[in-house]
Amino acid sequence: MKKHLPIIKLSLLTLGLFSGTAQAHFPLMSCWFESDKVACKTGYSDGSTAVDYNVNMYDYDDNLIAKVNTDKRSIAEFSKPEADFYLVFDSGHESPVEVDVVEIKDK
Repeated sequence: MKKHLPIIKLSLLTLGLFSGTAQAHFPLMSCWFESDKVACKTGYSDGSTAVDYNVNMYDYDDNLIAKVNTDKRSIAEFSKPEADFYLVFDSGHESPVEVDVVEIKDK
């Protein structure tokens, strides 16, 4: 068993070195009302921004109402519709983020 101890230690050390690089980050989006607009800040759980990504607005029948790209601040702004809606930020990995109109508050 003592012969294999250095190999086990080396294996554990190697796993420890590479475990931090494989950590996943997931998309985030928070939205708020600003007078006649809806604004959403997008990004990732590691603190990085999501510039030039689509954020889609749908009605409750799943019809696309509007599609906006995030700006250089990672913010997407929409005109506030009369009907109920939900917003989707799909960054292309992990699960898309959905925010329903009932979750949105004034800023």
